[in-house]
Amino acid sequence: MNIEKKRIIHFMSNNAITLLLILLVFYVGMTQAGFLSGPNFNNIMTNVVPRFIIALGVSSCLITKGTDLSAGRMVGLGGVIACTFLQRADYADRFFPGLQQYPLLAVLILVILATAFFGLLNGMVISILKVPPFLATLGMQTIVYGINLVYSGADPIGGLRKDYTSLATGELFSIGGFSFKYLFLIGIILGILFWFLYNKTRYGKYMYAIGGNENAAEVSGVNVTLSKIKIYTVAGIMYGIAGFLLAAKSGGASVNLGLSYELEAIAACTIGGVSTTGGVGKVSGILLGVLVFELLKTSMQFLKIDTSYQFIVQGAVIIIAVALDIRKYLAKK
Repeated sequence: MNIEKKRIIHFMSNNAITLLLILLVFYVGMTQAGFLSGPNFNNIMTNVVPRFIIALGVSSCLITKGTDLSAGRMVGLGGVIACTFLQRADYADRFFPGLQQYPLLAVLILVILATAFFGLLNGMVISILKVPPFLATLGMQTIVYGINLVYSGADPIGGLRKDYTSLATGELFSIGGFSFKYLFLIGIILGILFWFLYNKTRYGKYMYAIGGNENAAEVSGVNVTLSKIKIYTVAGIMYGIAGFLLAAKSGGASVNLGLSYELEAIAACTIGGVSTTGGVGKVSGILLGVLVFELLKTSMQFLKIDTSYQFIVQGAVIIIAVALDIRKYLAKK
């Protein structure tokens, strides 16, 4: 009986934030009309998918005891680039007047190449120059933001083509108020892809090995430098995809698209079991963490909590999640 009690206490302490947020969601669902409705669920899931994609990119960095503070700015750059090439031909205020209409896939590839380049730079600075990930990606965050300002002129960009915006708004089918959107399908495909990458490939094996013990991994024959470069480059690719989809969802983009999304991603990963001390993390946990964090924000909106206080609560959740993660790490030692 004592062993069973210890297991229960251990489970509750390790999942305290998730359990508390589930209770909050249950309370809001019982007291606020419309919270447990199809349209609200659609709205939540539409917000979850781009954030899940960003969190997938950040998770790889966290698992190797790194981080990526440039994620949000790369998302913004990706969104702005996409919008400048995917405006309607009849839109009066086009960014590139007279530009031909390019296929969506061609523009997506361009966006991915741009953000992957900055992810590659992150990986090289961190693994070759040995700059701590926090400082390297903080510097890259500012660089990417500056480049985005220069490129866009700090002006919002709209007038997007319908085939582009339908990626976020279009649906495959609808059942009782719930619409299964193309966006959901993209999120599912990327989630499965990353599960395979983390669990069935050398990429994932090396990633967990580096996060568990970098020196031991190197002695075992892992090319730590190349692996980190790959990890940050893949993260950059994910930010580009997320920016591409977020701009379609928003119907436009500006330099502030994706602002502070990296902090949400780090919090969601930590809530979902990705350890900031490295070597631990699952795709299913990342999805759960993103969903729980989004439900927290939606619950506060339904409770009509002032936006200023919402930021305070979100910040507190981030601090508590990281503190609990470090506590678990110290307990294991």
